[in-house]
Amino acid sequence: MPLVDMRDMLNHAYHNGYAVGGFEPVSLEFVEAIIQAAESCRAPVILNFVEFHFQHFDFELLLATAEKAARRATVPVALHLDHGQTLDSVVRAINFGCNGVMLDASHAAFPANVALTRKVVETAHSCGVMVEGELGYDAGVQSVGEENASHVGETSLTAIEEAKAFVERTGVDCLAVSIGTVHGHVRGRTKLDIERLKRINETVKIPLVVHGGSGLSDDQYRKLIAHGVARINYYTALADISGDRIRANVKNNGHDGYTGLVKGLREAIRIEVERCMVVWGSAGRAAEVIVRCQSWEPVEHLIIYNVEGADDSQIETMMARGRDTLSQIPGVRRVSTGSAVRGQSKYRFSWMVQFTHPKVIDSYREHPNHAAFANQVFRPIAGDRISIDFLMTENIRSRQIASNKGH
Repeated sequence: MPLVDMRDMLNHAYHNGYAVGGFEPVSLEFVEAIIQAAESCRAPVILNFVEFHFQHFDFELLLATAEKAARRATVPVALHLDHGQTLDSVVRAINFGCNGVMLDASHAAFPANVALTRKVVETAHSCGVMVEGELGYDAGVQSVGEENASHVGETSLTAIEEAKAFVERTGVDCLAVSIGTVHGHVRGRTKLDIERLKRINETVKIPLVVHGGSGLSDDQYRKLIAHGVARINYYTALADISGDRIRANVKNNGHDGYTGLVKGLREAIRIEVERCMVVWGSAGRAAEVIVRCQSWEPVEHLIIYNVEGADDSQIETMMARGRDTLSQIPGVRRVSTGSAVRGQSKYRFSWMVQFTHPKVIDSYREHPNHAAFANQVFRPIAGDRISIDFLMTENIRSRQIASNKGH
């Protein structure tokens, strides 16, 4: 249950006057620290994966780690692709396990932003996945550090008159707004346009998101939340704290190896994440969020079948083609094929296709790639078959090895 529908999570925050933290992990230490903080605070949490940071880690591997940690957690967790660059990036993130996605078209003109975001909504919603849109642009020109180069150009505040049209035309589930925050380190005090935020919230009436959440005062956070902000993205401060911890370790003992250099890193990140959760009001909300959120569980599409009119080599060629073709369909997490261990088995062959969400059952069936393969390649030689969809629940905690705390 702890991996939950992100749409439900943000709606609960929006209607109950608090914000969920969207914390970005860039390593295993970050994943562990963020989940530990959420469990310590009994808070819902979102793990953000930002595409322009994928150069620093293998997205598929780190997301798989985060998903395992989320399913093992005792608090509600969601997994989100942030600042996706293309529709292909969005599909890849969905198929890897994200249950929230964002295509960053904020730099584009309004009509192009609407068109691109609408395509994402159509694709993601067919997979049950929540979509964030962004209107306005939070640049990095006022900042210094790694985020500056990733957010070039000038800041463009969200236009109030465009917000309602954007939400109506795209069908997004939440909206990232530009009201004065910037990505990276801010020079001086951030000036927020709270009146603009208030009017946007009154207009669109859906959860709002603020990017560039580091460096604000507690009072500024409270004002954001009071006017509809249900998620605050937070990375720069965590990166700074991590860098400070490593530099301190070098200063104290410059001859340490890797484990010595990252000593205390998880604890430093955890303390800061806990602070945010308390300030933003998500601490102590886990139990009520779990009750009100749908669990995010995969569906296994099982087919067992016999083949007529083809030899084993042709069957293997057919299955290899199917694994390649079907795995590209949005919402398909993986495709496995198998042969019976015992030759006398009633059904000799099998497909196991894992869907990210029950909605994929219909979208997969109707997808042109599936229809072409099934009708032209598979069904003509597999008339004797059984197909069943199973909603899967996995008890991960029961297999958890002993904790390594204190080692």
